[in-house]
Amino acid sequence: MDSGTLDLTRQLMTRPSVTPADAGCQQILAERLKAAGFTVQRLRYGEVDNLWAERGPASGPLLCFAGHTDVVPCGPEAAWSTPPFIPTERDGYLYGRGAADMKGALAAMVTAAERFVATRPEHAARLAFLLTSDEEGPALDGTRRVVEWLESQGKRIEWCVVGEPSSTERVGDTLRVGRRGSLSAWLTVHGVQGHVAYPELAENPIHTLAPALAELVTRRWDEGNEHFSPTSFQVSNLNAGTGAPNVIPGELKARFNIRWSTEQTLEGLQTAVCTILDRHRLRYDLEWKVAGLPFLTRPGRLIDAARTAIRELTGIEPQLSTGGGTSDGRFIAPTGAQVVELGVVNRSIHKVDEEVRIADLETLSRIYERLMESLAA
Repeated sequence: MDSGTLDLTRQLMTRPSVTPADAGCQQILAERLKAAGFTVQRLRYGEVDNLWAERGPASGPLLCFAGHTDVVPCGPEAAWSTPPFIPTERDGYLYGRGAADMKGALAAMVTAAERFVATRPEHAARLAFLLTSDEEGPALDGTRRVVEWLESQGKRIEWCVVGEPSSTERVGDTLRVGRRGSLSAWLTVHGVQGHVAYPELAENPIHTLAPALAELVTRRWDEGNEHFSPTSFQVSNLNAGTGAPNVIPGELKARFNIRWSTEQTLEGLQTAVCTILDRHRLRYDLEWKVAGLPFLTRPGRLIDAARTAIRELTGIEPQLSTGGGTSDGRFIAPTGAQVVELGVVNRSIHKVDEEVRIADLETLSRIYERLMESLAA
């Protein structure tokens, strides 16, 4: 097996690039891309490093490979079998933070591009890379800002491959073609603090919220559709009380999240929640945060090319999926780009002893190269 992708993955994994730090990863990738004939622009916003690299004709469709160099914190290092930022090979796997999410995919993208441009230096479509160090964090100064910059430059992505770890058991068995929307809310319910022995002189916000909360969590928002599972409502935090057993709290704070499909609209969801809270006569404040709108890439050249590449190189017929959390595809899809997520197996991401099957790195690189041959040659 060609060790180029493995070697580059190891090189990136030694960099402790915990969000929003890039720790020099983009410099490593920039040097490789420049050597392959890409024009590289570094875009820094606040504490976040971003990179845009482009190669090919000034006009024509643009195929972009997108990903992130930042990783989540490691947690207690003593819990790891080996140090998280010292990549370690064992039994056919590479262990360390970022192995699967997603430095292995970044390395596979770059080595695929190096091979492709070496054999097709005059490729017809433009090739590009969009990298950020702000995917695992707030995602305010990363891909979102780069997309705004691209629009100001008149650059439009036709096809985008995001290297998120999409696979379930074998590389290529799942191709993500969309994501659900994510809507979070901070709810404050106001009551009147008092003594538990005199409830008539107080107003317990736990009691007043309970019926409304029961309605929200049992509501059947929709049935989903052929592409998306039903919309879900989940409470993640609920806090009230002073800690004393004889005090009725004067305030309750709750946090909840709605993951919604294309069967819903943002405005419709917000209105439905407020209607329920109002019907139960709550006194409340509500703050919303939209992490991303739902998007779906329908069958077309990108999906066809990805399915063909996976089938030819692995023998697998990939399952099309819109499951999982959010990705930076949510910022790219609204520009009109066709977006898919294709990466390694995701079973160990964000965990202690994160790992990737070493053979999958080169397989993924070959799949990326085949996509370039299909769409950019």
